[in-house]
Amino acid sequence: MNSSEFNKRKDFLGEAVFKNLTVVVFAVIINSINSLLLYTFFKSPVFAQEPRYILYMQLIINDIITLSISVIMFVFTYLIPNLNVAICCIFILIGSNVYKNTPLNLAGMAIERFVAVCYPLHHARICTVQNTKILIGIIWLLGALPGIVDLFVVLALRPLSFFTSSRMCFQQNVFNFEYNIISSAVLNIGYMCSVWVLLFYTYFKVLFSAKAAASEPAQAQKARRTILLHGVQLLLCTLSLFTTVLDGALTALFPAYQSVIYFCTFILTSILPRLLSPLIYGMRDRKFKKYMMSSLMCGSEKRAINPYD
Repeated sequence: MNSSEFNKRKDFLGEAVFKNLTVVVFAVIINSINSLLLYTFFKSPVFAQEPRYILYMQLIINDIITLSISVIMFVFTYLIPNLNVAICCIFILIGSNVYKNTPLNLAGMAIERFVAVCYPLHHARICTVQNTKILIGIIWLLGALPGIVDLFVVLALRPLSFFTSSRMCFQQNVFNFEYNIISSAVLNIGYMCSVWVLLFYTYFKVLFSAKAAASEPAQAQKARRTILLHGVQLLLCTLSLFTTVLDGALTALFPAYQSVIYFCTFILTSILPRLLSPLIYGMRDRKFKKYMMSSLMCGSEKRAINPYD
């Protein structure tokens, strides 16, 4: 190996360590914040009786799983480039499920706010804890069905030896039949478009309801802002659908920075959106923020009086 080859390998190793370390640090910080929100929710029974907080925690749990799967698969591309197909299928199916859950969960949260503002007299009857749990079950089912169908297609058309082989763990490498590719694109776009229509509808209904009714304008204004923030989250989810197109366009313009472009788009579409949920809801909601600060202070006091620490 000559000196130029050694320097290239050294640069590649340093870049790989930097990228993996950056991604893991981001994941630990974001998941720690989200875990604190979960701890606050389960420690305070008052939240378990309010549908909007239950849906919020569903979103947080979904974000934790999404971020964990994304980071594991990112690290594996460096540590174990060729992964066993059966193990890869598990990661892809879980990742696909939670990815589709996000827009559906945002839709559920927007509907809950819409009912609270536009039909306040019916809110307690429609948005019950039981109905919220049923909705969460439907969200998970709708998110899982496309992946299960894709798996059955591969099982039917591939020999069993395919699942004992190894290859790079990308969805296009495993579920690479024409049906898989087309159905995945159609369903993802269909999910996003449906939720966009729903968000627009609920936002304008809340807007017009607030203008028509003089009572509780503050609640309507807060609901509108919340639905707008759902739109920001959904925009980032939608952006992830066009990551491949974005990567291709940018690498065509800057071919020397292909690796940097891929890394930046991964951070933008897979990591940073997971930080929005705690910032949007955990910090904006005064009630939740109050209980969260109380949980932190109680934990600090217990550590202070523990003689064995």
